[in-house]
Amino acid sequence: MTKTQTAPFTLQQIGTGTARFPSGVPIPTHTDQMVDPYFRTRMPKEHQIDSLLFWPQEQGVYPSLVLLHDWWGLTAQIKDIGARLACEGYMVIVPNLYGRLGGMVTANDEVASALMDKQTEAQVLTDINSCCEYLNTRTIAKRNIHGVVGYGMGGSYALRFACHRKRVRAAVSYYGKMIQPLELLKDLSSPVLYHQAGKNSWSTPEEIDAFRAAAAEHGKRAEIHTYHDAPHAFCNDMKPEAYRADDASLAWERTANFLKSCFQGT
Repeated sequence: MTKTQTAPFTLQQIGTGTARFPSGVPIPTHTDQMVDPYFRTRMPKEHQIDSLLFWPQEQGVYPSLVLLHDWWGLTAQIKDIGARLACEGYMVIVPNLYGRLGGMVTANDEVASALMDKQTEAQVLTDINSCCEYLNTRTIAKRNIHGVVGYGMGGSYALRFACHRKRVRAAVSYYGKMIQPLELLKDLSSPVLYHQAGKNSWSTPEEIDAFRAAAAEHGKRAEIHTYHDAPHAFCNDMKPEAYRADDASLAWERTANFLKSCFQGT
């Protein structure tokens, strides 16, 4: 197993907050709000993204990550991951991808599946892109130095977003669905780290092999790790029947090292 390393910050050094901003249009700046007397009372036409923020409170400017939740919604487990990623030295934004569905959170797999099926991929990718644009307005976030990390459903979107936005520096997918069609990989803009649950039907070994071959064909860096006895959601400690502590710890260490390598020197 990879040697455990200490994160540069502790949870006590992490600030937290919330943000709400429009999707698919320029993000209003503080100056925009100051000169518009109707800013607070005008009903916005665009979908508003509700999100959580985590950041190191030590003065500095940090690379940033968009963290994407699994099909159960923005759960406490995802919030904990956001804080842990901030401890690694990142400004982290966690959008509620179910905002158009009332921001729902569920523990029921059938309900979660129904929620995921109601989403429109183009809208979600636009929301994620707007998160990056919002981060560009934050003085403690390095401009256009972004990565994306996702779990399950969010892992699927992380892969797709890395083929969508040219300035992504890193993409990490935990047991997400593979990109289809694989020709999209020609537009992949960043290195990819993929954590494959060996007992997971979301992505088959054949799909993983095809992804690896397509990435090599297009000259893309794709690092794939398989946890052979692990089921889907093996990193989710809120799902005791699926949680595998050793595999989750190893996957986290690999993620931290991968992100560090992608952002080194930025």
